[in-house]
Amino acid sequence: MDKFTAIAASRLFQGLPQEQLKEIEKIAVARTFGRGEAVFFEGDEGNGFYIVTTGKVKIFKVSLQGKEQILGIFNEGEPFGEVPVFHGQPFPANAECLGKTSLLFFPRKEFVEILATSPSIALNMLATLSMRLRQFTGQIEALSLKEVPARLASYLLYLSSEQGGTDTVELQISKGQLASLLGTIPETLSRIFAKMSEEGLIEVKGKTIKLLDMEGLAER
Repeated sequence: MDKFTAIAASRLFQGLPQEQLKEIEKIAVARTFGRGEAVFFEGDEGNGFYIVTTGKVKIFKVSLQGKEQILGIFNEGEPFGEVPVFHGQPFPANAECLGKTSLLFFPRKEFVEILATSPSIALNMLATLSMRLRQFTGQIEALSLKEVPARLASYLLYLSSEQGGTDTVELQISKGQLASLLGTIPETLSRIFAKMSEEGLIEVKGKTIKLLDMEGLAER
């Protein structure tokens, strides 16, 4: 995918006229990363943000005890690391590629100059950040108030809505990474998958999960 197509397809720049998209393309830098390669670390200078063109990126924090907590998984077309564009402070978490990944990098200084002449881009960014805040609020609520089975049920229903409301969803990350995202360990997650299957709520075939009882999942 060329830079212009990737920029035009991103939700961050949807609806912008071609002239503005071309200005944004001029400052975009294409970067490629391998599996497990870091994009940035917590505390690094927030000198710009990224959009995923191919592959996946996980954003995570690591506790003093070495436990990893995934904050989010970002797929094709999704921006990440954009908060430093507004406040210019260091990145608040780590970013790592889950496979061979291509990104577009937007330097903060040049992008802020474009923002100054294009309020519509700023509005798009605010909408994206608002949606991100809503997602993080839901994740914090789930991790602090819900037991692990309810967290998994909520995540599967979220995947369904993200993948077009279908009753069959595809996990886009490994079950180990999903365990980290849900704040548990792989062994516990495997037991919950097995129990939900026994209860007739889901049917699991590798990374494909059929949601047999959506109402039952919603009630967990």
